[in-house]
Amino acid sequence: MPADIHAILKNHWGHDSFRPLQEDIIRSVLDGRDTLALLPTGGGKSVCFQVPALATEGVCVVVSPLIALMKDQVENLKKRGIEAAALYSGMTRRAIDITLDNCRFGGVKFLYVSPERLRTDIFIERFRGMNVNLLAVDEAHCISQWGYDFRPPYLEIAKLREWVPQIPIIALTATATPAVRNDIVDKLALRQPNVFAGSFARANLSYSVFEREDKERKMLEILQNVPGSSVVYVRSRKRTQEIAEWLNRQGIRAGHYHAGLTTEERAARQDDWLRGRTRVVVATNAFGMGIDKPDVRTVIHMDMPANLENYYQEAGRAGRDGAKAYAVALYHTTDLENMQAALAQSYPSVEMLRQVYQALANYFQVAVGSGLLAGHDFDFEAFCQTYKLPAQETFHAIRRLEEEGFVQLTEAFHNPSRIRFLVDKQALYAFQVANAAYDPLVKTVLRMYGGDVFNDFVAISEQKLAPYLQTDALTVERLLTHLHQTNLLLYEKQKDKPQLVFTTIRHDAARLPLDVPQLNWRKNRDTEKLEALVRYATDCRRCRTRQLTEYFGETDTPDCGICDVCVQKKRQRKTPDYEAYRRKILAALEIATPTVPELVRHLTANDPDTVVEIIREMADQNQLRLLADGRVGKA
Repeated sequence: MPADIHAILKNHWGHDSFRPLQEDIIRSVLDGRDTLALLPTGGGKSVCFQVPALATEGVCVVVSPLIALMKDQVENLKKRGIEAAALYSGMTRRAIDITLDNCRFGGVKFLYVSPERLRTDIFIERFRGMNVNLLAVDEAHCISQWGYDFRPPYLEIAKLREWVPQIPIIALTATATPAVRNDIVDKLALRQPNVFAGSFARANLSYSVFEREDKERKMLEILQNVPGSSVVYVRSRKRTQEIAEWLNRQGIRAGHYHAGLTTEERAARQDDWLRGRTRVVVATNAFGMGIDKPDVRTVIHMDMPANLENYYQEAGRAGRDGAKAYAVALYHTTDLENMQAALAQSYPSVEMLRQVYQALANYFQVAVGSGLLAGHDFDFEAFCQTYKLPAQETFHAIRRLEEEGFVQLTEAFHNPSRIRFLVDKQALYAFQVANAAYDPLVKTVLRMYGGDVFNDFVAISEQKLAPYLQTDALTVERLLTHLHQTNLLLYEKQKDKPQLVFTTIRHDAARLPLDVPQLNWRKNRDTEKLEALVRYATDCRRCRTRQLTEYFGETDTPDCGICDVCVQKKRQRKTPDYEAYRRKILAALEIATPTVPELVRHLTANDPDTVVEIIREMADQNQLRLLADGRVGKA
């Protein structure tokens, strides 16, 4: 007999009642039904599988795609007095053995598993001997090629059902279009599932989009007008630091976060923000997943993400406490054009794929019909130089050949050696003067990798450094290791040489059996997603919330009343003469660049507040410009 779910909620989470849909989802699982739960970011998805698992005997196996997310959830459960463990890549076999034994005999209630781990013999063997009460699939959109984050290992999940056919599966996600929902049900082989879909509308979250040339100034204006914690998202690691430093100069405490920092640095930056020691964290999309900070008041995108799924998930980290919050996206027309160009470049032509495949075969001297599963040390830069291939397009071509199953890059390819100076420029110069033998290396590093090496880790190539120093790569490694030992810099040496493996026998490139329809389908899918993002950014007539909810399949959402579009409509309704004022303002700007007070006096003596509000609104809509000297100019 299952335990009382309300008592479990009270004992472990301290809540007296469930959020909308949570109890219905939990009871569906306890009834033994396969269940698909579609809840928005911050909607309490974890409770939907954690409570029913606690209410019944056995272990809940949770498939989750991100190591950081697994670790956070395990720690959160342990803080609530619940035994939990995780399996992920990088663990020793001994650690895996102990963890799996604890799941069978040691009272562990939740085992978090990366999807890659599902394919290993040791996991399958132990899984068959566990008393499993529930299989939970978090971020379930990853199983769908229609999703924005498709992970092939997720396809292994349905095979687990063969060993535990009697237990229910619960699939959970915050971002699923109708096509993705259907794909989740199909790929997980869910049996007549109960489907619960919470509304994607967030009553407390105001969405806005502004086209701006000076995005930093608009960001500062938002942060000055809206107090409280904030996340600012950018695309590049370098920009995280630049913008954080700029905000600090403006008097706003900010830190930066990206995947290139050390584990200790990332933990410290995250902790500073969670505890309020810094107000703003400027981050790449490496930040946010699994972080539970309910009082975020603004999420600002300085760079638009690749699709609306990513945007909705990241923006949804604002206002989880239910209080008013703001999600603001800033863009310039060139941003959207660059994103479209980058997408086109990421799908090279079939001719380019054949050319790169032929070049790889020549480079490694692999004859037609041979080479199956042979690994070859791979210097990507040397390869491109040898065949005069453009680096970006070649990289994407190899990625597509990977997707098609012809080659595979080892993990080391994506994790090159990297360094970071621990001393400032003055101390480094003093070291160079005192240690002439290391001076050429230091100068070459600075010339090749620039000043970034003082602030963050920079990926390096010992092989590439060696010719400039008239030595070999092993000597470069030895020199860098010595500098690491003297605490002049941090040197994280690449664990293994990057390799490229031919995963099939080598084909004749002219007859390479590419799945061209599938390649075109993927390109069209990503193009459609980007086009939807561009429509969202540039449509200033339709409610932002309605645009988002319609994208996710909701067709009956009313206007939110709080997004930039709805607020603009309200103001226009309140001001019958809005259009007349707007025309007069534009006419005045054709002959002068007045200050705001001068423009107000020129237009009216009766309703100055309305005119000021219209001027601000026109600036937000990029119909005029508020100049640095306090004057108003044409857009």
